This record gives sequence, structure tokens and C-alpha cells, in this order.
Amino acid sequence: MPRYTHRTRIDAPAAEVFRWHARPGAFERLLPPWEAVEVVERTGGIRDGDRVMIRSRVGPLWTRWVVEHRDYIEGVQFRDVQIAGPFRNWEHTHRVIPDGPHASTLEDEIEYQLPLGAPGRLLGNALVKSKLERMFRYRHAVTRADVEAHHAAAQSARLRVLVSGSTGLVGANLVSLLTTGGHEAIQLVRRSSTTPQRDTAVWDTDTGRITCPEPETIDAVVHLAGAPIAGRWTARHKQRIRDTRLDGTRQIVEWMARLEKRPRTFVCASAIGYYGARGDEYLTERSTSGTGFLANVCHAWEDTAAQARAPDTRVVCARLGIVLSPRGGALANLMTPFRLGLGGPIGNGRQFWSWVSIDDAAGALLHALQYPTLEGPVNVVSPTPVTNREFARTLGAVLNRPALAPLPALAARTILGEMADELLLSSQRVAPARLRDTQYRFRHETLGAGLRHLFGKPDEQP
Repeated sequence: MPRYTHRTRIDAPAAEVFRWHARPGAFERLLPPWEAVEVVERTGGIRDGDRVMIRSRVGPLWTRWVVEHRDYIEGVQFRDVQIAGPFRNWEHTHRVIPDGPHASTLEDEIEYQLPLGAPGRLLGNALVKSKLERMFRYRHAVTRADVEAHHAAAQSARLRVLVSGSTGLVGANLVSLLTTGGHEAIQLVRRSSTTPQRDTAVWDTDTGRITCPEPETIDAVVHLAGAPIAGRWTARHKQRIRDTRLDGTRQIVEWMARLEKRPRTFVCASAIGYYGARGDEYLTERSTSGTGFLANVCHAWEDTAAQARAPDTRVVCARLGIVLSPRGGALANLMTPFRLGLGGPIGNGRQFWSWVSIDDAAGALLHALQYPTLEGPVNVVSPTPVTNREFARTLGAVLNRPALAPLPALAARTILGEMADELLLSSQRVAPARLRDTQYRFRHETLGAGLRHLFGKPDEQP
């Protein structure tokens, strides 16, 4: 059978690398964001006999995979064997090989057979090898960065964290990052019919009632929930954007205040919209708030969150920039026109876009939970904001597409109205001063590096 092998050295002991794979959330962390993949069902973890069923899309068709874990050796290896799926045979062995007491090598070895015999091999082998290389380039980069970050914070306490917005783009990534680091994530869901469990709390937003198992053991709360801001801003939509943020934050703050033992940390989402349109002004957390709808919402949002501050509770307002992931948000919306060769700058292209990769967005939130003196506003952006023209050119280069079809400002305003002015045409050159001051280690400092990672593309040659 054809065989593919990928190896990466990780600066952490082999036992820690293996534990990362065995914990909840590891499979989700490894799903390539450019692929349409869904976990349908799973039983157990990675021990012998445990199974996972996924759906993946190939072109217009969805295919079902069922793999079973076998040959589990604690701290050493486990193997995935296809029970049902698109391949004639598929066996994937995960190994962690010690490299002294403080490092290890992660090795993934895959043996497979394509269907349709010789014609299948002739037509599909090159494509499969290309897709495997792309996928494991991404998987190993995530594993190495996650494990090394968790290893660096090994002296920090294990946390029990309540997360609202846990199924959203940032929240889902944060939950899996927490659990693979040995923390416990309790997802705060807004379904009154849900029965609270160890890893689930229920939030009735009509009454403000939160039913959480063992609430006095919650170490921290991360509040990310809020109505999406994308779409045309009608008066009703704007009111919903504001109400879900302010009312939701107030309800969580009031719930925390009623607890006998309050969480030590409250991290509340905000946005760089706080600064308003500022041209090429260099903005840090010390900069004043701006004007406009989003600036007013963010200012009120942070004021509401600040009410949770107490002698035993610190408050962090995470001012998120443009979060990049092919799975959602701005990047997902831009992918279709760029792939069709219709991408390009918006307006004059000179406005600054302060961005952050999805991995750094989740990583910065975890950093805020673990750094005990970090409080107040924190800009969650990369250190290198770019102009919209640079953004378009870089995205086009990574996707191997031209970026020469501009979207005039008038057309953007005609399509999106006020949202175009505040989100697409507004310029905010924001710096992550507080993250830098507290030694947060960025995974993706430049836009090119971040986009190549998110699409599984090779690094640029020096």
C-alpha cells in the first residue's frame, strides 16, 4: 500500500504530546479549516475500540467516514483504521517518540489503498499525497504550537471556565484549546430545554437565570456571545446587536455577583470598533474611544463588563480585531470572490485592517485567563496591521488568484449601507501593546504567515 509519513519535533516531553492527543478537543483542533468536515458521532476517546464518525465533502458530494482506534499504547501510539469510508483501506498510526527528557518527535504514518484498482491509483495517488501533505502541515503546526504553549504554562493552575458563545467561531476554538490543555470548559448554552450537565450550563436570556453545575467551583468566565454584526444594519438589527451585548453581559455580571464564591477572572469580548475610524493613527489600549455606532456599543459594553470588577475578580475586555478563519467571519466571506478572480481592495484600499488569526484569538484569551495581573482593555490583534490593499494582495497571492477587481466605496455603501462605513471602509491601526507587555507569544505575526497556515500552504522560502 502507498505510505505517507510526516514528522515534527516538539519542544515538550513525549508524555505531554501524547496527553494532548488523548484529551477532549484534540480532534477538533486538528480539523483543517479549509475543508468541509463535520463530526457526526463519537464513542470514547482514542483507546482500543473507540470510534468516530465524520462527514466530509469532496466537490459537491458528502462522504461518510467511520474510523476505529486500535493498538493503543499509553504514551507511545494509537492507530485509526477505516471501518467505512472512501478508501479501500486506510490505517493511520500516531506515534510520539522521545527526544531526550524535554523534547519529542510527533510522527504520523498513513498506509492507504484507493478504490477502483489500477485506474484509482493512476488518477488519485498524486492528489491524495498532495492533500495529505497540506493537511499534516497544518495539523503538526497546530499540535506543536498548542503543546508548547501549554508546556510553557505548565505551572499555571488547571481552570474550570464557563464560556458563552462556545459554538461560535472564536468560542469553539477556545473550548478545544482549553480542554487539550487539561482545563475544563463548561459551555453556557441558551436552550431552556437542555438539562445542565458537568460540561454544560443553561442560560435563559429572557429571565437572566443561569443554571450551572457546581457554580462556586468556576474559576473564570469568558463571555463571547452576541448577535452577529454582519448584514445590512437596519434599526432593528442595530438594536439587537446592542441589546444582546449589553443585556447578556449584565445578566452574567449579576449572576456572578450572587455566587458565594465569585470567579477570579471575567474575560468579556469587545472589539476594535471601540476606537472608531482613526486613519493611520497608532492605537493602543491607552487610546481614547471613537465615535459611531460600534464605538458607542463597545464603550457601553465594556462599562457593563467593568461592573464585575471586585477585590477578588479581575476583568479583561478583549478588543478583538478581524478574526481570520476559512470557517467563518470576514475571511470566509472573501474567499468566494477571490477564488473566482473577483477579489481586490475595497474603496481606496488605504484603510488599515487590524487582523488576528483564529489560533491567536483563542490563544490570547487563554493567555488572559492565565496571566494573573492582566486586566482592563486588551487589543487582540496581530502586531502587523495592514492596509486593505495589502490584505487583498496577500490573500490573492496565498490563493494563487489575482486581486485586481476593486469594490468601489459607493458600491459597498449601496450593498451594505452603514455597515460598510464602519467595518469595511473604516481604518483602525491597532497594536497589541498589553499582549506584548505580558509576553504573549504570537503564532502568526504577519498576514502571509497566518493565511498560509490557515490554508495549509507551505511557508515562504527564505
